[in-house]
This record gives sequence, C-alpha cells and structure tokens, in this order.
Amino acid sequence: MTSLPPSTDKKLGLVIDLDTCVGCHACVVSCKEWNTGGYGAPLADIDPYGAEPMGAWLNRVHTYEVTPAEGPASVVHFPKSCLHCDDAPCVTVCPTGASYKRVEDGIVLVEEDLCIGCGLCAWACPYGAREMDPAENVMKKCTLCVDRIYNENIPQEDREPACVRTCPAKARHFGDLADPDSDVSRLVAERGGFDLMPEMGTKPVNQYLPPRPKTRPQASAASPAPETVEADGLLGWIDRALERLG
Repeated sequence: MTSLPPSTDKKLGLVIDLDTCVGCHACVVSCKEWNTGGYGAPLADIDPYGAEPMGAWLNRVHTYEVTPAEGPASVVHFPKSCLHCDDAPCVTVCPTGASYKRVEDGIVLVEEDLCIGCGLCAWACPYGAREMDPAENVMKKCTLCVDRIYNENIPQEDREPACVRTCPAKARHFGDLADPDSDVSRLVAERGGFDLMPEMGTKPVNQYLPPRPKTRPQASAASPAPETVEADGLLGWIDRALERLG
C-alpha cells in the first residue's frame, strides 16, 4: 500500500462558488479537451454519438433543485472532481503505488504505468471522483492540470487549470489553500467555505462556497399595474388606445 506524506509544502486546490456556477459545463468540456490532448493515455470517447456512448471524464456538473424550509426553491449546479484530500484514502489503498500525493504541492496523481486497473481507489473515494478509462483500463482523475500550471511555455495568465481558465461566470478559483493570505484562502474565510462530506475524515483541499439565500422580488407600490387586455383581443385594445388619442 502507498503512504501519504505527513505534510505538504503547499495545498494547491480549487474553490468553487455554488452561488455563481450557472451549470454551463464549459469547465467539463475544457477539462476533457485539455486532458485528452496532454494526458499520457488520452481520455476515451467510445461511440460518442451512438446509442451507448462511453468514455472517461475528470470533471462533472450535477444539478439539483433545492427547496428550503423558508424562501423560494432554487437550482444549484454542483461541479465535482478530485478534491486532492490531505488524508486521501485512494492513495493508501493502492497496491502498486500508482496513486500518490505530491509533497511539493499536495496534488494527488496517478502514475499510469504502475496502475493495474484494480479499481480499489475508486471504491475508497467517497466522492466518486475517479473513473476507469474503458479504453486504457487505467484509473483517471483530475490532475489540477499539473502539466499546465507549471508550463513556462505558455503565458502566465494561462498557468491555471483549464476549468478555471474557461469558466465564464468566474465560479472557479485556483490557488494555495495552505497560505492564509492567498486569494482563495481569503475567499473561503469571507464566504464561509466548507468541506464536502467532512464526516468522511478525508480533509479535502478543495472548498465550496455556499449559495447565497434567495429572496422573492418585491413588487413596487409606485409601479403602475400593466394595462389589461380585454377578451376581445389585441385589435380591441388597439381600437381603445386610438380612441383615447383622438
């Protein structure tokens, strides 16, 4: 079995704003595109336009309707990928050492050449964040675009995960959550960021920002009520309007 480092120099991860995410799936598509082109074993796409498509995705967006005890119902879009946990059970169950957590930045990765496709890490992950690639028969997961964030051959502004770079609503943020002065740490502190399923004891690095309470719009007393169109239809309304003008 694989051991976890006692600590890491950084805790690179994502902060996802559930109040801002619009569920457009741009992050899902950009993740697929980047990792299919840059991965050691490209992400599978089997019969993508057929009756039974199959493939591997590192990032997904789930959509839920939430009905609170008070206030109106709302829709919450919930992006999910690997959370790069401090106490990652997917690492400690790996029999070959293919799954490991990096000391320098805390990113959890899979060494594909060592993966035997046993699936133990997927069983151990409480978040369902790992996927077996049906073509390569190796486990795939979010890498935080490790081949992108350190790439000196691309502009500095592009050295962040593809999902963060492409999000049109700016709902995804990337940084070092071990640094209390980083932008992501301040955002978590200001908005009350939370762990996903803290009862599992995995200590996920990624954090979520809760949706803000929704309120029903209040009708303004100063606003005149819209004029009612009577049963005789649009032509009758036009006729009466013309009479008032005459």
